[in-house]
Amino acid sequence: MVKLHVKKGDESHFLYETTVKQSIDETGKDLVEIYNGRLKIERLFHELEQLSNHGITLPPNMQGLTDEQISELKLVDEWSSKCYPQGGSVECKDPVGRRSGFGPNNKMKDVIDRTRSDAKQQVSKDLVRADKCLTYAVVKDALDKMKGAVMIVYPMGLPPHDPVQMELDNQEDLTGTQAAKEVLEENNVSIWWAGKEFIAGKKLEDYIGKNEKTKIVVKLQKKGQGAPQREAAVSSEDQKAMMAHYYKKQEEFKKLENDDSDSYLNSGWADSNQLRRQFQGMNNVSWRPR
Repeated sequence: MVKLHVKKGDESHFLYETTVKQSIDETGKDLVEIYNGRLKIERLFHELEQLSNHGITLPPNMQGLTDEQISELKLVDEWSSKCYPQGGSVECKDPVGRRSGFGPNNKMKDVIDRTRSDAKQQVSKDLVRADKCLTYAVVKDALDKMKGAVMIVYPMGLPPHDPVQMELDNQEDLTGTQAAKEVLEENNVSIWWAGKEFIAGKKLEDYIGKNEKTKIVVKLQKKGQGAPQREAAVSSEDQKAMMAHYYKKQEEFKKLENDDSDSYLNSGWADSNQLRRQFQGMNNVSWRPR
């Protein structure tokens, strides 16, 4: 099986296993699904933390307002009485005023926190270093676990405007956010390898040959942006290690230059009488009384 080490820019994301007979179109579809799925898990990871700490999201017209302002405007969160956590809630004010401030109790909070951490670990970039491939089935399993944890803690569901619910329903609104720039569209993505773009309608074997035991680094790029920038021959970590090594050597050379030029005379090999003393048995003679 062919292994594709998938990158975007200089950042490694995951390994993908396939065959040289697979079409470029199918490969691109799989890579985009896995890539976007990992991004969704990352977004849910952070939103679930907010949910477990501060409860459900307030209606849009109440977000960012103080309690006094809400009281003056006579605003009421109708969802707070419908979407409450199992086992009761614990008050924990949201410093940005985005969520209700009534999160689940410690037991239910632990369910969410443990699940979101496990889900993130399932699709971690550490899998690349461990040489483990990622499939969309694994990504979907992680998403299903997150959804299951929400259903356990909030059996009545979440408000439709809650970012967690919107993510789970694939209705998330990323307009104007950095996350929107990271998401890829299947029909607007090209795959690059060795400075060559994979063309739709062809197969992997048209580019990498028929050897199934092949591992290559491919990069995902939005169409129209041209070839991805080549990576530096030496990584930043290796460059730092080399600089430290050269600095250490330089300091050693400076120390040698500062030594007296005749310091070698103190060495045994520079003693002109050493050979004579050796024949006479006078080496290593101690004159101290015993």
